[in-house]
Amino acid sequence: MAPPPSSEQPDAAAPGAGAISRVLIVMAMEKEAMPLVNKFKLVEAPARESIFPKGAPWTRFYGIYKDLHLDLVMPGKDAVFGVDSVGTVSAALVTYASIQALKPDLIINAGTAGGFKAKGASVKDVFLASDVAFHDRRIPIPVFDMYGIGARKTFAAPNILNELNFKLGKLSTGDSLDMSPQDEEAILSNDATIKDMEGAAVAYVADMFSTPAIFVKAVTDIVDGDKPTAEEFLNNLISVTAALDVAVTKLVDFICGKRISDL
Repeated sequence: MAPPPSSEQPDAAAPGAGAISRVLIVMAMEKEAMPLVNKFKLVEAPARESIFPKGAPWTRFYGIYKDLHLDLVMPGKDAVFGVDSVGTVSAALVTYASIQALKPDLIINAGTAGGFKAKGASVKDVFLASDVAFHDRRIPIPVFDMYGIGARKTFAAPNILNELNFKLGKLSTGDSLDMSPQDEEAILSNDATIKDMEGAAVAYVADMFSTPAIFVKAVTDIVDGDKPTAEEFLNNLISVTAALDVAVTKLVDFICGKRISDL
């Protein structure tokens, strides 16, 4: 079935009023996203019909999959360095703009993450995040310290856990791939099993606009292992992206025809 016009706007019905209709998938890296773009036969929205502000590098792919309208968005390439615009700032901006323009019933933040073997994580494991928090926003002033951590529960999806057999763990987010001693202390305090560079930022924006969000993370590297993080991440990215592709496809199939309350 051909995709709808890229400018098509969703109905104004309240989220959760009926079966889930519009799903927004937020991803950070092109290599992570393109297998899903191909799997769901999504097409890229042309620049002349972009829902995003002029000058924004963000990209959007869209289409119909079974009974769902899927939108997959990424922060795009940095204009100066030509690399994926990873990190919390880009993730928050593209999530905000997408919620405003598309009014999704549900957000899926899918991507790769580091995992902690001490918490039971292994390479290629797929986790559903139960909680998110930041580990590099250190503000040692009462109340501001809690704001900086930004700990929050994610949308509870017990039926997804039961049916799809994802692992469950807490997610800690920061803007660095490596882990400083201060980050490590905060991650331990957050009781995190996995760490990434986007999740808590997406959660912050989703909560602001009362949009349910699910966080699916596949483990590329073991943070507390004996291999250099960047090397292990790059070596495993292709194979772990394949595992992520399978997991997100199963998730989207499960969502089809269901209400938010069914998840």
